Amino acid sequence: MARAKMLLVEDDAALAELLVWHFQREDFEIRHTADGEEALLIAQENTPDLVLLDWMIEGLSGIEVCRRLRRMPETQNVPIIMLTARGEEEDRVRGLETGADDYVTKPFSPRELVARVGAVLRRVRPALAGEQLTYADLEMDTVGHKVRRGGQLVALGPTEFRLLKHFLEHPGWVFSRERLLDSVWGHDADIEPRTVDVHIRRLRQAINAGGRPDIIRTVRSAGYALDADGKL
Repeated sequence: MARAKMLLVEDDAALAELLVWHFQREDFEIRHTADGEEALLIAQENTPDLVLLDWMIEGLSGIEVCRRLRRMPETQNVPIIMLTARGEEEDRVRGLETGADDYVTKPFSPRELVARVGAVLRRVRPALAGEQLTYADLEMDTVGHKVRRGGQLVALGPTEFRLLKHFLEHPGWVFSRERLLDSVWGHDADIEPRTVDVHIRRLRQAINAGGRPDIIRTVRSAGYALDADGKL
């Protein structure tokens, strides 16, 4: 999993040191500056995955940095969490209207902030939040919609992709055709259970190409499972 890149813009040296320590412990790659103008340059040169931005930095204000980040093509979609001692509703609304994705009022718990950052990343950058799925030699990038087996790209149709994602989320679990229909196609799908067999066959052909071992097991009278060990 790629390390998430964070830009921390905070002029309180003690707080900045504390936050750098906490987020490095969570395996973030952190750039820190106390200066708004420098923050814009850093963001332009090496686009972060998330910006932690103090409202009350000296010089260029945090709210203006937020506004400019939203105007720059490189950072217009980068999530921004504002840190501030200003807790009034009007200020929070102003920060959000300027383009911030979340708002944390000082004083705050560093652990809570780590959790809030994780929640924002899960929403906008799933792969960075740990949603890259792997099992045996299979890898699925749920954001880039790519599957690799043994490092080689595997071409899958949309239904086969959803099927494999479901199996990767529950390795070793045995699913009946009916359960798979419910989970992959949805409650209202007007599809025959035997249709599942067709898509399982297509999925097998794709991921087992080149003579690779079949890791989708057919469990008699029960259904299908992702099972690399052949123990089911």
